[in-house]
This record gives sequence, C-alpha cells and structure tokens, in this order.
Amino acid sequence: MIDGPYLVLTVLGVLGCGLVAGVFYGFSAFVMRGLAELPPAQGVAAMNAINTSAVRPAFMLLFVGAAGLCAVLGVVTFVLLPEDGTVELLLGSSLYLFGSFGVTVVANVPRNDALLKMDPGSPEAAVHWRSYVCGWTRWNHVRAVASAAAAISYTLALT
Repeated sequence: MIDGPYLVLTVLGVLGCGLVAGVFYGFSAFVMRGLAELPPAQGVAAMNAINTSAVRPAFMLLFVGAAGLCAVLGVVTFVLLPEDGTVELLLGSSLYLFGSFGVTVVANVPRNDALLKMDPGSPEAAVHWRSYVCGWTRWNHVRAVASAAAAISYTLALT
C-alpha cells in the first residue's frame, strides 16, 4: 500500500486532476454550447474574455500545478518502481501530461491565440467562429476525459 509522502502526492494528484476534469467538463457540457448560441461577434468576444481570464493564478496554479505534480509522481514512480500502484501511477501521470496538458498546448491554445487576433465583429471571425467552437470543444472533450481518467487511475493506485 502507498503511504507517507507518496500517499500525500497521490491524493493531491487525484484532487488536482479531478478539479481540472471538472473545469473542462463544465466547458464541454454547457459553456461552449451557450457560447455557440450567441451571435458570432458576441461568442468570439466572450471566448476571448474567458481565455484571457483563464491565464490568471486561480486556474493556472491548478492546471500547471497538477502537471508538475503528475510529472513528479511519474518520475518518482519510474525511478522507485514501488510494489503497489506502479502501473496506475504511471498511467495517471501520462494521461494528464499528454491528454490534458499536452492537448492544451498543441490543440486548444493555438486555436485561442488565432481567435484572439481576430476582430470579433469581422466577417472573418463570423466564418471562423463555428469551426472554432467545433474543433476547440472536440479537443476539450479529450482533455476532460484524460483528466478524469488520470484521477481515476491515481485513485486505483491507492487501493
């Protein structure tokens, strides 16, 4: 059974990944649907405001902190190869680092950056908005599932 500081790190991993999964789930379940119902200029302006607000300590400490924690858990597990939970800990770390953090970096952030460069009221933004919502949301589903699966995997390591 996992114990000591390793137990604390794993429980924090469950909590961090689970909280991030909840944020991403909220976006997939209702935020993006609500934004898609707005006229394109309003949707683009609202999404740009949300994306700007997301890059503040309240979310970034959670999102990047969970990535750092997953990296530490992954490295420590790989080096120590504990008797219990090795597969689950390595899987949880990989799911979050690649499926949540990595997807954010390669799929969602570039879409956000491109949208931010557009004038919300422009015809270009209106045309781009529908494909943005579809593509961004699809990748957000991946992030939500990966984060939740990482939390589940860490939880299984504790059993």
